[in-house]
Amino acid sequence: MNNILANNDELSFNLKDKFLKFSKHWKWFLLSLLLCLIIAKFYLRYSKSIYKATTTLLVKSDNSGSNLSELSAFKDLDMFSSNDNNIEDEIEILKSRSLVGKTIKEGEFNIYYIAEGRIKSSDAYNNNPIKVDFKEKNDTFYKRDTIINVEIVSPVKFELLNEKNVSLGFYKFGQTITSEVLGDFMVSKRDVYDQYNRLQKIKPARISVSLNSIEIITDVMIGKLSIASLTKYSNILQITCVDEVSEKAEDFLDLLVAIYNRDAIADKNMISEKTAKFINERLEIITGELGSVEKQVETYKKRNDITDIVSESEIYLKSENEFKTNSLAVNTQSQVVDMMLNYMKKSKDSDIIPANIVPDDNNSGSLINEYNKLIIEKERILKSSTSENPTVIRLSEQIRAYKSSIIESLSKQKASLSVKTKDIGDLSNAIGSRISKIPLQEREFRGIFRQQQIKEELYLYLFKKREETAITLAASAPISKVVDEAYSKKSPISPKRELIYMMAFALGLLIPFSIIYLSNLLDTKVKDRHDINTHLTIPFIGDVPHSEHNNEIMQSSSRTSTAEAIRIVRTNLEFILNDIDDNKAKTIFLTSTLPKEGKTFIAVNLAATIAISGKKVLLIGMDIRNPKLDEYIKLPTRGLTNYLSSNDANIKDFIVNQKGYENFDILPAGVIPPNPAELLMSKKVEVLFNDLKTQYDYIVVDTAPVSLVTDTLLISKNADAFVYVVRSNYLEKELLRIPETLYLEKKLPNMSVLLNDTDTTNGYGYGYGQEIIKIPWYKKIFNFSFFG
Repeated sequence: MNNILANNDELSFNLKDKFLKFSKHWKWFLLSLLLCLIIAKFYLRYSKSIYKATTTLLVKSDNSGSNLSELSAFKDLDMFSSNDNNIEDEIEILKSRSLVGKTIKEGEFNIYYIAEGRIKSSDAYNNNPIKVDFKEKNDTFYKRDTIINVEIVSPVKFELLNEKNVSLGFYKFGQTITSEVLGDFMVSKRDVYDQYNRLQKIKPARISVSLNSIEIITDVMIGKLSIASLTKYSNILQITCVDEVSEKAEDFLDLLVAIYNRDAIADKNMISEKTAKFINERLEIITGELGSVEKQVETYKKRNDITDIVSESEIYLKSENEFKTNSLAVNTQSQVVDMMLNYMKKSKDSDIIPANIVPDDNNSGSLINEYNKLIIEKERILKSSTSENPTVIRLSEQIRAYKSSIIESLSKQKASLSVKTKDIGDLSNAIGSRISKIPLQEREFRGIFRQQQIKEELYLYLFKKREETAITLAASAPISKVVDEAYSKKSPISPKRELIYMMAFALGLLIPFSIIYLSNLLDTKVKDRHDINTHLTIPFIGDVPHSEHNNEIMQSSSRTSTAEAIRIVRTNLEFILNDIDDNKAKTIFLTSTLPKEGKTFIAVNLAATIAISGKKVLLIGMDIRNPKLDEYIKLPTRGLTNYLSSNDANIKDFIVNQKGYENFDILPAGVIPPNPAELLMSKKVEVLFNDLKTQYDYIVVDTAPVSLVTDTLLISKNADAFVYVVRSNYLEKELLRIPETLYLEKKLPNMSVLLNDTDTTNGYGYGYGQEIIKIPWYKKIFNFSFFG
């Protein structure tokens, strides 16, 4: 349970620590947010807004009715799709270069009117105060790419400039202008209305008229078009167009649909008109041919004195056909009888005879049925008895008798059919002879009559089609219906204001966050207590904030954050030195990893703090290789090294009292010796400490950095406690392994770590009792940095 609570506390501390790392740079975040939002505002102000216009179109289908609705359930199988008015074909037609090109030409979308602004130029489609009418719009005109500039001078006059802003002269509105490149054209005024539908007066302005190649603009407009079916099997198309001017996109879509319907009607009418012309021409020819044939019939009958030979001939022909039919039926029956006779002769007594195929002229059919019944009865009895059974024998005799009767009946029927065949042949020959006696004139007349019928049928068919074509021409309907006319939303689709501001806001936070994060990630210096706790297991005695005065020595009246921090360090040291005998001085050594970490500063002020509390304190400078005490206190040149190198010197001759302090003595380091290590290894050092411990309450010793020399380790046995000073934003985190190793190997007694020169803006340091200095707001804003 304790581990869980400890982990939660550590996690809470880490989160708070990381939050503080970023929150202290709130001014950078605020500045970055403001800059990004301002940039976003300018971007939205001067970027080109893109609007989307949409129209909905129903493509009419000829496939209406019950069949289509009944088969619509199978559309997903693609088994009953219709090719009429194929929706995909219509989409391709709507996006075709020819249709888009026609729309551009008719709507003059290849002519751009650009209103020049101070920063950006915009398309003045509806707010254009002028209109240029080109008279010669030929193929060459639509291939040109050129610009002319119109500088409006007054409501009645303007200056014309070429693409290089060279003046071409002053003209009046409505005046015809002749150009070798563009031919004749005229610049006229347009009425422009404001949002309240009030007519605006024409003002001086510059309008650039850009004439573009129809091929280029066609590609551009096709790229802006998007056409899709609303659903998979729907005939409703949604057509969208994007442009900088919403009204321009709407007008383009409306005109595109109008031309699409107009071309479809023209295509339908073209076919109908050509059909009607062809029918009228054929009717004239057929009318003349029909009159000629009817005249031939009339002349032929008068010349040959013919009345109704056709009816008589039809009667003879009908009779002849009936005889042929009867003859065929009799021959068929005769062949069936022959077939049955052959079958009866070859069949066995146990074979079934085919029934219902023998003609019904006699009783052969009934005999066959009875015969088959006997066969079936015999076979049934044989399944349960032998051929010797009396019933079986009796049935066999009956079967043989019936078979003889059937053969006899079929023979009689065959003879009867032969007689019928002869009679029918005789009658047919008689009718044939009568037909052959029909006059040659009748056969000729039938040829003329047949031509007359053909002409009449063709005449009636063409007459009917002419009327249908006339109805089609009168009732030509558009191939599509506009469900929704082109419309566009007020807000542009690009750039999206909300998205741009959101991105600017996110970027405004991300930029300083990334810089701070990367700087912290790349910064290998010790920063705060978190770094100490992460890399060291040494007890933490406190941190000392950055001091505005590096050579500051604490007084009893000091209320700075540095003074308060050193007082807390003094208090914490009491707990560490609690077990030390009160009859002897408590000896505190201060060291560090590298020079310039502030150990001398801490030593001087710690000694001063203890002295202020009424304790007798001695400050010893034992960094004899690089003494720094004289940077804080004015000291004589002679000191510890002079005492150690002399045999008869008295230590009291080298100890000086700090002015302003009653109980604060100092033993300077003295002259820098050539053999510092040998001096510190002498027995006089131990004797010195034993002697001084009886004279003072506290001894504070400023020693050399442990990473450079071994001086500190040589005298460490004389210390009751070691304060290891680590300077924030100075010492590399990697070098923390040095104090950690010393602590684990117990080379320095009662070792604790002190973090020096911390930044109070990070949330560390002290301010209780500190004098508050009011700083103007503008200095606060500009007094910050990323890495402060």
